Amino acid sequence: MNVIDSTRTKIESIFSPLNTVAAAKAFPPLATLSSHLEKLAPVRGIKSTVIPVPVETAKLFATASVEIWLRAVHSFLISASLTNVSDIWASAAGYYSSHYAVRAFAHVLGHFQLYNKKLIVQLDMVKGKYHCSFDAKHGNDREHKYYWKLVNNDANFSLNPLFRENKSDIDDSDVGHRDRANYADHIGRFPNFRPLELTSLVDRVRFISRIKFDTAPIPCKSRFPDIESVQIVAYHRIVHFRRFLDEVLGGKNRFWSVYRNPSWSGGVIDFQLSEQGGLAELEK
Repeated sequence: MNVIDSTRTKIESIFSPLNTVAAAKAFPPLATLSSHLEKLAPVRGIKSTVIPVPVETAKLFATASVEIWLRAVHSFLISASLTNVSDIWASAAGYYSSHYAVRAFAHVLGHFQLYNKKLIVQLDMVKGKYHCSFDAKHGNDREHKYYWKLVNNDANFSLNPLFRENKSDIDDSDVGHRDRANYADHIGRFPNFRPLELTSLVDRVRFISRIKFDTAPIPCKSRFPDIESVQIVAYHRIVHFRRFLDEVLGGKNRFWSVYRNPSWSGGVIDFQLSEQGGLAELEK
């Protein structure tokens, strides 16, 4: 996997402080990053402001990215476990798995939205010094478009079909398929409630991980419930983030070495992919 040098340097830098504390104590309390950035934020209405920030602020982008990646893994397992139970919630949970994975990429690249302040924050590093820019959030900067657009525009991912813009007005659309599950009237799909037991869940995850394809199977609204596609792209995005940090950090970061294998997912998901051409070549 090719990672741009400036991106590699920035990510190595924000993860570096996490080597000095025990991984079990490295995650800060709830909403620490957003609360911290809100205190630094300028008065609403200022078009753009750049503020120097300490390494403690930069470090929070690293922990935020990993925490929300863990949410992506958890949501994927929820989706897989609901495959035969609920078309609605298997679709919705699978979509959120993808969305959380995309947010993980955005955060590790230094991007964060301040919902209450209606501001967009970007962390940058120049000559080893960090600063955050604060810009006004516009009407078309909704979370489920903004983070996806950021990742799609980043030079590390712009050629990867897994990370395209998240548009709802086309048929093959992650968010469009989610919207059908959440908001369309008269879905009327309520199978008997029979949750997957553990063996079936492991089999489902293994099945998803072994599907081969050359073109990213973005979910289609017209094929709702396109659960298999939802779960395939979510799984690949999760694996891609894990491989991305593995490539950058090289097994030398204590924090990431612990959380790249969540203890609560052991025996269910191994983050492996079948060898294939096309898309898999971008994930190596």
